[in-house]
Amino acid sequence: MDKSTIKGIKSLGIELLNGYGLTEASPIVSAENDKYQKPGSVAFPLPDVEIKIDNPNEAGIGEIVVKGPNIMLGYYDNKEATDEVLINGWFHTGDLGYYDKDGYLFITGRKKNVIVLKNGKNIYPEEIELLIARLPFVSENMVFGKPTSDNDLEISAKIVYNLEYMKEFYPDKSKEDYHSIIWNEIKEINKTLPAYKHIRSVIVTDEPMIKTTTQKVKRNEEIKKTLGE
Repeated sequence: MDKSTIKGIKSLGIELLNGYGLTEASPIVSAENDKYQKPGSVAFPLPDVEIKIDNPNEAGIGEIVVKGPNIMLGYYDNKEATDEVLINGWFHTGDLGYYDKDGYLFITGRKKNVIVLKNGKNIYPEEIELLIARLPFVSENMVFGKPTSDNDLEISAKIVYNLEYMKEFYPDKSKEDYHSIIWNEIKEINKTLPAYKHIRSVIVTDEPMIKTTTQKVKRNEEIKKTLGE
């Protein structure tokens, strides 16, 4: 959960414990408790559960791998898929994260979603998406790497705006004007980010993105659709 959301809920006097889990792990892997909490982290592994960061980069970020009695034996009748994620007793989650100096676990995003620039810099789109999602007119958004003519990637964002909100707060503006309004807000977000993470282009629409039955954006399908438009 986003750090600012956690702080907001707690400011209302509501206790909240952040955790991390997967279906393959029955499902909890790590979580905060009454004593150990740090906004934005998922704290420490549960008893008898081991978590390590596999192949970390210079920032200490790598794939989260887990071992313990809660880990599945495998995917039913699918040895190939099982062998891809269960390696030497460790379950490879596909999630990226790191431990801070106090040993708290933080999640940065999905391994398959990382945007790798030509200069070697890694961009974790979920981090930028959280910032965009805070804008009041944003219904949903997706950050992705748009191919450039020099074989690099340009950080881009597709933003689905809330049409009713825009009509209410910008009654004299047309849909064509919405792009500049939203782009100005994105430029403010860019000011809080290092230059290599800056959003360089924005696509705005009121058309919902392609989603799964659990309302998660089908990122690959949406990117293909967006680049094809």
